[in-house]
Amino acid sequence: MTTTVLALAAAWPHRADEGVRPVVVEADVSGGDLAVRFGCPHTPGLLDVATATRKDQPGSLLGATAELPFNVRVVASPAGGRACAEAVRLVAGSGQRVLLGEEGDQGTVLLDVGRIGASVDGLLDAAEAVVLVSRGGADALAHVYAHLTEAGPLAERYVLVVIGPCPYGPGEITATLGVSRVAFLPWDPKAAAVLAGRSRAVLRTSGWRALRLMAAAREAAQQLSGTGEVAAAGLSSDLAGLGAVPAQGGAVPHGLAGLATKEAGS
Repeated sequence: MTTTVLALAAAWPHRADEGVRPVVVEADVSGGDLAVRFGCPHTPGLLDVATATRKDQPGSLLGATAELPFNVRVVASPAGGRACAEAVRLVAGSGQRVLLGEEGDQGTVLLDVGRIGASVDGLLDAAEAVVLVSRGGADALAHVYAHLTEAGPLAERYVLVVIGPCPYGPGEITATLGVSRVAFLPWDPKAAAVLAGRSRAVLRTSGWRALRLMAAAREAAQQLSGTGEVAAAGLSSDLAGLGAVPAQGGAVPHGLAGLATKEAGS
């Protein structure tokens, strides 16, 4: 979800990447939302990055960024059309070098790829972490489990972000689904309104005036480089009732590790 990616970018720790702010890249084949949300131009943007991939010297990703009101840099895309799908295809191929930058470059790129599919496989292969966004009910988490079982080696780089109410703890989720990292973000209409361009409130991430979503996003961004907690059950029995995973005592994958600090958002 775009709101989640923007929240993580706005709350990214200042000490990360030697103070270099992250860049959010809209890489959804169905088109972008940010240009419409915030009235910012979509050019220069993803289409320009894709065009530059054909050059011997494609230049820096920073040349295609726009500034959002809450101090987040984005590479925007137009809303829909075949041009977006073709741009994502090019960036997922030869454009990876633009996303990764030159050796010694500092900074994190957060990719908003929308729904994961074959069209973004190249982007996921280049990412050091892949963030799955899900609601917290057993039905939604069953879909997460199904996706993870098909992800193969890529699953080692997955981080799960759970939005809204969830009756399960992080240990239950990691033990049952086999994802090594999980973070929780609350429903927060006030912060969501700012991230959707409907409000100009200040997005504080710490202190007593911090918005709930932003405080949680700040913690989630920090946890992305930590170690996952693995504990006993609860969720697995609920998912087994849906026919999604084996019942307690069955073969459930555990404890995947190896996520790095640089991440891609989905």
